[in-house]
Amino acid sequence: MGGGTSTQISLKASLQKEIEAGHKEEVRETLTGNIGTLPWTQRITWSLATMMKRRRVQVLLILVVLSFLLIHFHFPPCSNNVPAEGKPSPVHILILSSWRSGSSFTGQLFSQHPSVFYLMEPAWHVWVTMYQSTAKVLHMAVRDLVRSVFLCDMSVFDAYMSSERKMSNLFQWETSRALCSPPACEFFSRGDIISSANCKTMCSKRPFSKVEEACKTYSHIVVKEVRFFDLKVLYPLLTDPSLNLKIIHLVRDPRAVFRSRENTVAELKYDTNIVMRSHKRRGEMESYDTMQIICKSHVEMYKAGSQAAPSFLKDRYLMVRYEDIVREPLAKTAEMYRFAELHFTPELQTWVHNITHGKGQGAQTFVIGSRDAMRVSQAWRKILPFQKIEKVQDVCKDAMDLLGYRLLQSEEEQKDMSLDLLIAQNSSE
Repeated sequence: MGGGTSTQISLKASLQKEIEAGHKEEVRETLTGNIGTLPWTQRITWSLATMMKRRRVQVLLILVVLSFLLIHFHFPPCSNNVPAEGKPSPVHILILSSWRSGSSFTGQLFSQHPSVFYLMEPAWHVWVTMYQSTAKVLHMAVRDLVRSVFLCDMSVFDAYMSSERKMSNLFQWETSRALCSPPACEFFSRGDIISSANCKTMCSKRPFSKVEEACKTYSHIVVKEVRFFDLKVLYPLLTDPSLNLKIIHLVRDPRAVFRSRENTVAELKYDTNIVMRSHKRRGEMESYDTMQIICKSHVEMYKAGSQAAPSFLKDRYLMVRYEDIVREPLAKTAEMYRFAELHFTPELQTWVHNITHGKGQGAQTFVIGSRDAMRVSQAWRKILPFQKIEKVQDVCKDAMDLLGYRLLQSEEEQKDMSLDLLIAQNSSE
Protein backbone atom coordinates (compact mmCIF):
# COMPACT_ATOMS: atom_id res chain seq x y z
CA MET A 1 0.00 0.00 0.00
CA GLY A 2 2.78 2.35 0.91
CA GLY A 3 4.54 1.65 -2.45
CA GLY A 4 1.35 2.42 -4.39
CA THR A 5 0.87 5.67 -2.49
CA SER A 6 4.43 6.82 -3.22
CA THR A 7 4.00 5.93 -6.92
CA GLN A 8 0.83 8.00 -7.07
CA ILE A 9 2.57 10.93 -5.42
CA SER A 10 5.48 10.66 -7.90
CA LEU A 11 3.16 10.50 -10.90
CA LYS A 12 1.11 13.45 -9.61
CA ALA A 13 4.33 15.44 -9.23
CA SER A 14 5.26 14.63 -12.81
CA LEU A 15 1.84 15.76 -13.98
CA GLN A 16 2.21 18.98 -12.02
CA LYS A 17 5.54 19.67 -13.80
CA GLU A 18 3.89 19.10 -17.18
CA ILE A 19 1.14 21.59 -16.25
CA GLU A 20 3.70 24.17 -15.12
CA ALA A 21 5.61 23.66 -18.38
CA GLY A 22 2.58 24.81 -20.35
CA HIS A 23 1.18 21.40 -21.28
CA LYS A 24 -2.01 21.71 -19.22
CA GLU A 25 -4.29 21.02 -22.18
CA GLU A 26 -2.38 17.84 -23.12
CA VAL A 27 -2.67 16.55 -19.55
CA ARG A 28 -6.40 17.22 -19.54
CA GLU A 29 -6.95 15.52 -22.89
CA THR A 30 -5.03 12.41 -22.00
CA LEU A 31 -6.68 12.03 -18.59
CA THR A 32 -10.19 12.42 -20.05
CA GLY A 33 -9.62 10.34 -23.17
CA ASN A 34 -10.41 6.69 -23.88
CA ILE A 35 -8.36 5.38 -20.99
CA GLY A 36 -10.83 6.10 -18.24
CA THR A 37 -11.36 2.42 -17.57
CA LEU A 38 -7.72 1.89 -16.58
CA PRO A 39 -6.59 1.99 -12.95
CA TRP A 40 -5.44 5.40 -11.70
CA THR A 41 -1.72 4.62 -11.74
CA GLN A 42 -1.76 3.00 -15.18
CA ARG A 43 -3.81 5.86 -16.55
CA ILE A 44 -1.24 8.43 -15.36
CA THR A 45 1.69 6.34 -16.61
CA TRP A 46 0.08 6.00 -20.04
CA SER A 47 -0.62 9.75 -20.16
CA LEU A 48 2.96 10.69 -19.35
CA ALA A 49 4.32 8.28 -21.95
CA THR A 50 1.99 9.70 -24.57
CA MET A 51 3.07 13.28 -23.80
CA MET A 52 6.76 12.34 -23.92
CA LYS A 53 6.28 10.72 -27.33
CA ARG A 54 4.56 13.86 -28.59
CA ARG A 55 7.39 16.05 -27.30
CA ARG A 56 9.98 13.82 -28.98
CA VAL A 57 8.11 14.11 -32.28
CA GLN A 58 8.00 17.90 -31.90
CA VAL A 59 11.74 18.04 -31.21
CA LEU A 60 12.47 15.85 -34.23
CA LEU A 61 10.32 18.06 -36.46
CA ILE A 62 12.13 21.17 -35.24
CA LEU A 63 15.51 19.53 -35.94
CA VAL A 64 14.43 18.56 -39.46
CA VAL A 65 13.31 22.13 -40.23
CA LEU A 66 16.53 23.61 -38.84
CA SER A 67 18.63 21.17 -40.88
CA PHE A 68 16.79 22.08 -44.06
CA LEU A 69 17.28 25.80 -43.46
CA LEU A 70 20.97 25.29 -42.70
CA ILE A 71 21.56 23.37 -45.93
CA HIS A 72 19.52 25.84 -48.01
CA PHE A 73 21.28 28.99 -46.87
CA HIS A 74 24.84 27.68 -46.50
CA PHE A 75 24.90 25.51 -49.64
CA PRO A 76 22.74 27.21 -52.31
CA PRO A 77 22.35 25.37 -55.61
CA CYS A 78 25.17 25.97 -58.12
CA SER A 79 24.19 28.69 -60.59
CA ASN A 80 26.77 28.08 -63.37
CA ASN A 81 26.73 31.86 -64.00
CA VAL A 82 23.06 31.75 -64.94
CA PRO A 83 20.88 34.37 -63.20
CA ALA A 84 17.68 33.38 -61.45
CA GLU A 85 15.53 34.19 -64.45
CA GLY A 86 17.49 31.67 -66.54
CA LYS A 87 19.19 34.21 -68.82
CA PRO A 88 22.92 33.48 -69.37
CA SER A 89 25.38 36.05 -68.04
CA PRO A 90 26.78 38.40 -70.70
CA VAL A 91 30.26 37.88 -72.11
CA HIS A 92 32.48 40.93 -71.63
CA ILE A 93 35.27 41.63 -74.12
CA LEU A 94 37.86 44.40 -73.69
CA ILE A 95 39.89 45.27 -76.78
CA LEU A 96 43.14 46.77 -75.49
CA SER A 97 45.29 48.72 -77.90
CA SER A 98 46.93 52.10 -78.54
CA TRP A 99 46.13 54.99 -80.86
CA ARG A 100 46.51 54.42 -84.62
CA SER A 101 46.89 50.65 -84.30
CA GLY A 102 43.87 49.48 -86.29
CA SER A 103 41.73 49.33 -83.17
CA SER A 104 38.80 51.25 -84.70
CA PHE A 105 38.69 48.74 -87.55
CA THR A 106 38.97 45.79 -85.15
CA GLY A 107 36.23 47.31 -83.01
CA GLN A 108 33.95 47.37 -86.04
CA LEU A 109 34.47 43.64 -86.56
CA PHE A 110 32.69 43.25 -83.23
CA SER A 111 30.31 46.20 -83.40
CA GLN A 112 28.59 44.92 -86.55
CA HIS A 113 27.79 41.56 -84.95
CA PRO A 114 24.06 41.41 -84.07
CA SER A 115 24.79 39.92 -80.63
CA VAL A 116 27.21 42.66 -79.57
CA PHE A 117 26.71 45.91 -77.70
CA TYR A 118 29.84 47.93 -78.49
CA LEU A 119 31.30 51.19 -77.21
CA MET A 120 34.40 52.84 -78.61
CA GLU A 121 36.72 54.43 -76.04
CA PRO A 122 34.19 55.52 -73.41
CA ALA A 123 37.15 56.53 -71.19
CA TRP A 124 37.68 59.50 -73.52
CA HIS A 125 35.21 61.28 -71.24
CA VAL A 126 37.41 60.59 -68.20
CA TRP A 127 40.53 61.98 -69.86
CA VAL A 128 38.78 65.08 -71.18
CA THR A 129 37.22 65.84 -67.79
CA MET A 130 40.38 65.16 -65.74
CA TYR A 131 42.79 66.67 -68.23
CA GLN A 132 45.36 67.82 -65.65
CA SER A 133 46.06 64.29 -64.41
CA THR A 134 48.53 61.68 -65.65
CA ALA A 135 47.68 58.43 -67.43
CA LYS A 136 48.74 56.43 -64.37
CA VAL A 137 46.55 58.44 -61.99
CA LEU A 138 43.58 58.09 -64.34
CA HIS A 139 43.90 54.30 -64.55
CA MET A 140 41.54 53.76 -61.59
CA ALA A 141 38.82 56.09 -62.88
CA VAL A 142 39.03 54.52 -66.35
CA ARG A 143 38.82 51.02 -64.90
CA ASP A 144 35.77 51.91 -62.80
CA LEU A 145 34.01 53.43 -65.80
CA VAL A 146 34.71 50.38 -67.97
CA ARG A 147 33.36 48.08 -65.24
CA SER A 148 30.14 50.08 -65.03
CA VAL A 149 29.73 49.96 -68.81
CA PHE A 150 30.16 46.18 -68.77
CA LEU A 151 27.37 46.03 -66.16
CA CYS A 152 25.20 48.36 -68.29
CA ASP A 153 25.19 50.97 -65.52
CA MET A 154 25.46 54.16 -67.55
CA SER A 155 24.94 56.41 -64.52
CA VAL A 156 28.75 56.34 -64.32
CA PHE A 157 28.73 59.06 -66.99
CA ASP A 158 27.03 61.47 -64.56
CA ALA A 159 30.49 62.49 -63.36
CA TYR A 160 31.71 63.32 -66.86
CA MET A 161 28.73 64.54 -68.87
CA SER A 162 25.89 67.04 -68.55
CA SER A 163 22.62 65.87 -67.03
CA GLU A 164 20.91 67.12 -70.21
CA ARG A 165 22.94 64.77 -72.40
CA LYS A 166 21.64 62.85 -75.38
CA MET A 167 22.90 59.56 -76.78
CA SER A 168 24.85 61.56 -79.37
CA ASN A 169 26.93 63.19 -76.61
CA LEU A 170 28.70 59.87 -76.09
CA PHE A 171 32.13 59.78 -77.75
CA GLN A 172 31.97 58.11 -81.18
CA TRP A 173 28.48 56.77 -80.41
CA GLU A 174 27.70 56.40 -84.12
CA THR A 175 30.34 53.65 -84.45
CA SER A 176 28.12 51.39 -82.34
CA ARG A 177 25.64 49.42 -84.45
CA ALA A 178 23.78 48.66 -81.19
CA LEU A 179 23.03 52.37 -80.72
CA CYS A 180 21.77 52.62 -84.30
CA SER A 181 19.20 49.80 -84.04
CA PRO A 182 16.32 48.81 -81.71
CA PRO A 183 15.74 49.54 -78.92
CA ALA A 184 18.09 52.55 -79.20
CA CYS A 185 16.96 53.64 -82.67
CA GLU A 186 14.13 52.29 -84.81
CA PHE A 187 15.35 53.37 -88.26
CA PHE A 188 17.46 50.25 -88.82
CA SER A 189 16.94 46.60 -87.96
CA ARG A 190 19.16 44.78 -85.49
CA GLY A 191 20.76 42.57 -88.11
CA ASP A 192 21.72 45.35 -90.52
CA ILE A 193 25.29 46.36 -91.31
CA ILE A 194 25.05 50.06 -90.41
CA SER A 195 27.52 52.76 -91.40
CA SER A 196 28.38 55.47 -88.91
CA ALA A 197 27.35 58.17 -91.41
CA ASN A 198 23.83 56.75 -91.79
CA CYS A 199 23.51 56.23 -88.06
CA LYS A 200 24.56 59.81 -87.31
CA THR A 201 21.96 61.14 -89.72
CA MET A 202 19.01 59.11 -88.43
CA CYS A 203 19.61 58.45 -84.72
CA SER A 204 21.35 61.50 -83.22
CA LYS A 205 18.37 62.84 -81.24
CA ARG A 206 17.74 59.77 -79.09
CA PRO A 207 17.80 60.24 -75.28
CA PHE A 208 20.85 59.02 -73.36
CA SER A 209 18.68 56.54 -71.42
CA LYS A 210 18.55 54.45 -74.61
CA VAL A 211 22.22 53.52 -74.12
CA GLU A 212 21.55 51.58 -70.92
CA GLU A 213 18.28 50.18 -72.25
CA ALA A 214 20.00 48.80 -75.33
CA CYS A 215 22.99 47.45 -73.42
CA LYS A 216 20.79 45.23 -71.27
CA THR A 217 19.39 43.41 -74.31
CA TYR A 218 22.70 41.96 -75.60
CA SER A 219 24.56 38.75 -74.81
CA HIS A 220 28.00 40.28 -75.50
CA ILE A 221 29.32 43.66 -74.38
CA VAL A 222 32.51 44.83 -76.10
CA VAL A 223 34.55 47.88 -75.17
CA LYS A 224 37.56 49.16 -77.13
CA GLU A 225 40.06 51.18 -75.08
CA VAL A 226 43.45 52.80 -75.73
CA ARG A 227 43.87 54.36 -72.27
CA PHE A 228 45.28 51.41 -70.32
CA PHE A 229 49.05 51.01 -70.07
CA ASP A 230 49.22 48.21 -67.51
CA LEU A 231 47.35 44.89 -67.64
CA LYS A 232 47.66 44.44 -63.88
CA VAL A 233 45.33 47.41 -63.39
CA LEU A 234 42.63 45.15 -64.82
CA TYR A 235 43.18 42.24 -62.43
CA PRO A 236 40.30 43.35 -60.15
CA LEU A 237 37.95 43.16 -63.15
CA LEU A 238 39.27 39.76 -64.15
CA THR A 239 38.57 38.41 -60.65
CA ASP A 240 35.24 40.20 -60.27
CA PRO A 241 32.49 37.51 -60.00
CA SER A 242 29.95 39.86 -61.60
CA LEU A 243 31.98 39.97 -64.84
CA ASN A 244 32.83 37.37 -67.46
CA LEU A 245 35.79 39.27 -68.89
CA LYS A 246 38.14 38.35 -71.72
CA ILE A 247 40.89 40.54 -73.18
CA ILE A 248 41.97 40.95 -76.80
CA HIS A 249 45.31 42.74 -76.93
CA LEU A 250 45.73 44.34 -80.35
CA VAL A 251 49.20 45.45 -81.47
CA ARG A 252 50.62 46.93 -84.68
CA ASP A 253 54.08 47.49 -86.16
CA PRO A 254 55.42 50.56 -84.27
CA ARG A 255 56.76 52.04 -87.51
CA ALA A 256 53.27 52.03 -89.01
CA VAL A 257 51.84 53.48 -85.77
CA PHE A 258 54.44 56.26 -85.83
CA ARG A 259 53.63 57.19 -89.42
CA SER A 260 49.89 57.25 -88.72
CA ARG A 261 50.42 59.40 -85.61
CA GLU A 262 52.33 61.93 -87.73
CA ASN A 263 49.17 62.36 -89.81
CA THR A 264 46.94 62.91 -86.77
CA VAL A 265 49.03 65.14 -84.48
CA ALA A 266 46.19 67.62 -83.91
CA GLU A 267 43.59 64.93 -83.14
CA LEU A 268 45.93 63.24 -80.65
CA LYS A 269 47.23 66.41 -78.96
CA TYR A 270 45.19 66.11 -75.73
CA ASP A 271 45.95 62.41 -75.32
CA THR A 272 49.65 62.89 -76.03
CA ASN A 273 49.85 65.63 -73.40
CA ILE A 274 48.38 63.32 -70.76
CA VAL A 275 50.66 60.44 -71.76
CA MET A 276 53.74 62.67 -71.55
CA ARG A 277 52.75 64.69 -68.46
CA SER A 278 54.79 62.58 -66.03
CA HIS A 279 57.78 62.29 -68.42
CA LYS A 280 60.50 64.67 -69.48
CA ARG A 281 59.60 66.35 -72.77
CA ARG A 282 62.33 66.75 -75.38
CA GLY A 283 60.88 68.95 -78.11
CA GLU A 284 61.33 67.31 -81.51
CA MET A 285 62.04 63.97 -79.82
CA GLU A 286 58.64 63.94 -78.11
CA SER A 287 57.01 61.82 -80.80
CA TYR A 288 59.68 59.14 -80.27
CA ASP A 289 59.40 59.39 -76.49
CA THR A 290 55.66 58.83 -76.81
CA MET A 291 56.28 55.76 -78.96
CA GLN A 292 58.73 54.44 -76.37
CA ILE A 293 56.06 54.67 -73.65
CA ILE A 294 53.48 52.94 -75.87
CA CYS A 295 55.89 50.18 -76.90
CA LYS A 296 56.96 49.57 -73.32
CA SER A 297 53.33 49.23 -72.25
CA HIS A 298 52.71 46.62 -74.98
CA VAL A 299 55.72 44.62 -73.78
CA GLU A 300 54.55 44.66 -70.18
CA MET A 301 50.95 43.79 -71.05
CA TYR A 302 52.00 40.95 -73.33
CA LYS A 303 54.31 39.47 -70.70
CA ALA A 304 51.63 39.79 -68.00
CA GLY A 305 49.01 38.19 -70.24
CA SER A 306 50.98 35.31 -71.71
CA GLN A 307 54.42 34.68 -70.21
CA ALA A 308 53.76 35.28 -66.52
CA ALA A 309 50.00 35.09 -66.47
CA PRO A 310 48.14 34.35 -63.20
CA SER A 311 45.75 31.39 -63.17
CA PHE A 312 42.65 33.59 -63.55
CA LEU A 313 43.93 34.77 -66.96
CA LYS A 314 44.01 31.25 -68.42
CA ASP A 315 42.10 31.22 -71.73
CA ARG A 316 41.08 34.85 -71.19
CA TYR A 317 43.89 36.72 -72.96
CA LEU A 318 44.52 36.82 -76.70
CA MET A 319 47.21 38.88 -78.43
CA VAL A 320 46.42 39.75 -82.05
CA ARG A 321 48.60 41.61 -84.56
CA TYR A 322 46.78 44.01 -86.86
CA GLU A 323 48.93 42.82 -89.79
CA ASP A 324 47.67 39.26 -89.29
CA ILE A 325 44.08 40.51 -89.47
CA VAL A 326 44.55 42.34 -92.78
CA ARG A 327 46.48 39.40 -94.30
CA GLU A 328 43.86 36.82 -93.37
CA PRO A 329 40.76 38.78 -92.36
CA LEU A 330 38.33 35.88 -92.38
CA ALA A 331 40.62 33.49 -90.49
CA LYS A 332 41.66 36.02 -87.84
CA THR A 333 38.13 37.33 -87.37
CA ALA A 334 36.95 33.73 -86.93
CA GLU A 335 39.68 33.21 -84.31
CA MET A 336 38.64 36.30 -82.35
CA TYR A 337 34.97 35.32 -82.58
CA ARG A 338 35.72 31.85 -81.21
CA PHE A 339 37.61 33.46 -78.35
CA ALA A 340 34.66 35.77 -77.70
CA GLU A 341 32.09 32.94 -78.09
CA LEU A 342 30.43 34.53 -81.12
CA HIS A 343 29.07 32.89 -84.26
CA PHE A 344 30.61 34.08 -87.56
CA THR A 345 27.53 34.37 -89.77
CA PRO A 346 27.71 34.16 -93.59
CA GLU A 347 26.52 37.77 -93.81
CA LEU A 348 29.37 38.95 -91.59
CA GLN A 349 31.89 36.89 -93.53
CA THR A 350 30.83 38.63 -96.73
CA TRP A 351 31.04 42.05 -95.08
CA VAL A 352 34.51 41.37 -93.62
CA HIS A 353 35.79 40.27 -97.01
CA ASN A 354 34.35 43.31 -98.77
CA ILE A 355 35.59 45.84 -96.25
CA THR A 356 39.16 44.54 -96.45
CA HIS A 357 39.31 44.12 -100.24
CA GLY A 358 38.17 47.54 -101.47
CA LYS A 359 40.01 50.41 -103.12
CA GLY A 360 39.92 52.98 -100.32
CA GLN A 361 43.06 54.44 -98.71
CA GLY A 362 41.77 54.58 -95.12
CA ALA A 363 42.72 58.25 -94.95
CA GLN A 364 39.96 59.54 -92.64
CA THR A 365 40.55 59.26 -88.90
CA PHE A 366 38.08 56.90 -87.15
CA VAL A 367 36.11 56.36 -90.40
CA ILE A 368 35.97 52.69 -91.36
CA GLY A 369 35.13 52.06 -95.01
CA SER A 370 36.03 49.57 -97.68
CA ARG A 371 39.77 49.61 -98.33
CA ASP A 372 42.70 47.59 -99.59
CA ALA A 373 43.65 46.75 -96.02
CA MET A 374 46.83 44.86 -96.82
CA ARG A 375 48.26 47.66 -98.97
CA VAL A 376 47.24 50.38 -96.53
CA SER A 377 48.96 48.55 -93.65
CA GLN A 378 52.26 48.62 -95.56
CA ALA A 379 52.04 52.19 -96.88
CA TRP A 380 54.53 53.48 -94.30
CA ARG A 381 57.35 51.59 -96.05
CA LYS A 382 57.01 53.83 -99.10
CA ILE A 383 56.59 57.11 -97.22
CA LEU A 384 58.51 57.14 -93.93
CA PRO A 385 62.16 58.31 -94.18
CA PHE A 386 64.62 55.64 -93.14
CA GLN A 387 66.17 57.97 -90.52
CA LYS A 388 62.83 58.05 -88.69
CA ILE A 389 62.47 54.29 -89.03
CA GLU A 390 65.84 53.83 -87.30
CA LYS A 391 64.78 56.05 -84.40
CA VAL A 392 61.49 54.20 -83.95
CA GLN A 393 63.29 50.85 -84.06
CA ASP A 394 65.72 52.13 -81.44
CA VAL A 395 63.03 53.08 -78.89
CA CYS A 396 60.73 50.10 -79.70
CA LYS A 397 63.26 47.30 -80.31
CA ASP A 398 62.14 45.20 -77.31
CA ALA A 399 58.51 45.34 -78.40
CA MET A 400 59.35 44.53 -82.01
CA ASP A 401 61.47 41.54 -81.03
CA LEU A 402 58.84 40.22 -78.63
CA LEU A 403 55.81 40.76 -80.89
CA GLY A 404 57.44 39.49 -84.07
CA TYR A 405 58.36 42.51 -86.23
CA ARG A 406 61.58 42.31 -88.26
CA LEU A 407 64.00 45.23 -87.97
CA LEU A 408 65.06 46.97 -91.16
CA GLN A 409 68.81 47.33 -91.68
CA SER A 410 68.82 49.63 -94.70
CA GLU A 411 66.73 51.77 -96.99
CA GLU A 412 67.05 49.06 -99.64
CA GLU A 413 65.35 46.57 -97.31
CA GLN A 414 62.66 49.14 -96.59
CA LYS A 415 61.78 49.49 -100.27
CA ASP A 416 61.97 45.76 -100.99
CA MET A 417 58.29 44.85 -100.62
CA SER A 418 59.07 41.17 -101.13
CA LEU A 419 60.84 41.20 -97.74
CA ASP A 420 58.32 40.08 -95.16
CA LEU A 421 58.66 42.07 -91.94
CA LEU A 422 56.22 39.89 -89.99
CA ILE A 423 57.80 37.00 -88.10
CA ALA A 424 55.57 33.96 -87.52
CA GLN A 425 54.36 33.58 -83.94
CA ASN A 426 54.35 30.23 -82.15
CA SER A 427 50.85 28.86 -81.66
CA SER A 428 51.58 28.43 -77.96
CA GLU A 429 52.01 32.17 -77.66
